[in-house]
Amino acid sequence: MFSYELFDETIKKLKAHSANCLTIINVCLGIVSILFSVKNLHLAVVLVLIAALIDGFDGKVARKLNIHSDFGKQLDSLCDIVSFGTAPAIIMYHGIFHQFNLLGIFFILFYIVCGTIRLARFNIMEFSGHYTGLPITAAGVVLCVSYTGIPYLPSIFFFILIFLLSISMVSTFKFKKL
Repeated sequence: MFSYELFDETIKKLKAHSANCLTIINVCLGIVSILFSVKNLHLAVVLVLIAALIDGFDGKVARKLNIHSDFGKQLDSLCDIVSFGTAPAIIMYHGIFHQFNLLGIFFILFYIVCGTIRLARFNIMEFSGHYTGLPITAAGVVLCVSYTGIPYLPSIFFFILIFLLSISMVSTFKFKKL
């Protein structure tokens, strides 16, 4: 026999977790990107870009359905450090920074640490219509898109880029939400 109460309760639970499900898809794409970065850097870049698209939807879904929560905010940041911190850094490490041994590792770690600090700071601040520091999603997308320039640009360009992105994430510059 069909129970409307059970159906309604199931729909409410699905609605409550829809934004978190998108966030989980984001981190899964980031992890798969990391796995593919060993063999297929182009696919790894595409996966990060898809994760960025999905990352743009999870907050919108949460606001639209009025299901935003502290848990969702924390989950989003944990997933973002994988998809837009670690995955782009590993892509760039395999793409160019591996040639520079410890110096390359230092710049990769610096980027990931700055992204982590930026996310931690974001989680304890109230959002006021603008971001303080460059969002890690934007930094990760820029880093992944720059991967396509490796054959054409000098190595120093990538060192400068990753340094500027890192510093921008922990800066106090205000960035308007798009």
